[in-house]
Amino acid sequence: MTMASTFSRENIKEIEKVLGVSAKDEQNHFKFMLDNPEEKRWLSLEVYPDIKIGSEVGNLISVYASNAHLQLHFCVGYVVSEMLDEVTFISEENGRLCGLIVEKGAGCSLYANVDRTILSGDFTALGPEVMLSGIALSLSEDVIDND
Repeated sequence: MTMASTFSRENIKEIEKVLGVSAKDEQNHFKFMLDNPEEKRWLSLEVYPDIKIGSEVGNLISVYASNAHLQLHFCVGYVVSEMLDEVTFISEENGRLCGLIVEKGAGCSLYANVDRTILSGDFTALGPEVMLSGIALSLSEDVIDND
């Protein structure tokens, strides 16, 4: 689990290892191309460290797929899971989390505006439609600022 005020080359190598592809070092970002021919899926993951976003500077994560474009602004950290073959990118504001999960098999999930308190609560007390986001983002609990 890593807190990333910016994404270093070491961070990118850690992500490469889990996703099983090398990142292309573009002018202002790193680009990962994931392909899953068996399931006819592909996606492009782009990590923009320390770029201008409006009047501030932060990390931007973009995912392009055949029928979707997702962005996570002001990414504060990420979690790699070798067991799940995925990387979860996290942003947080006012007790609400957003998590963008990229899978080695070219899959992607987005959980937005999730109440931070459900990450460490009793998942069985949650409805099934809410439980999935809590479980998916619970790995990120150690990454986010514990103020």
